[in-house]
Amino acid sequence: MSYFQVNEKCNGCLACVQNCPARALDFREVGGVQTLLHNMARCARCATCWRVCPQDAVEFQHMIENRWDEVVTHALVRCRVCGEVVYAESLTESLDAKVRELVEPLCGRHKLEQQAGMLSGRIPAAGGGTK
Repeated sequence: MSYFQVNEKCNGCLACVQNCPARALDFREVGGVQTLLHNMARCARCATCWRVCPQDAVEFQHMIENRWDEVVTHALVRCRVCGEVVYAESLTESLDAKVRELVEPLCGRHKLEQQAGMLSGRIPAAGGGTK
């Protein structure tokens, strides 16, 4: 969602562009069409655009809402033993095919248990060697 929004009352007068102290608003004219532009990185959220608009077209409330916007969504991979979230599915997709085959969906605790089990099967118990 764009933070800077105008409603249907906007008539293209460009009062907001002309009065923006941060120069966060601009416009483009191409083929007889005017497009209002907003640069969020420059915007000071000072509400000058909202105050100077003679048409009450600037919807400034979107700029000052204290909310979280969804940016991206990833499917999660959970530990095959306990169900704890281990990583995002897209992580494995970004790995090389050979590495991807080695990645097991195990949380840290169960990965350690699995490694300990594999090691105990290979290392003889203390005093179990031959003389």
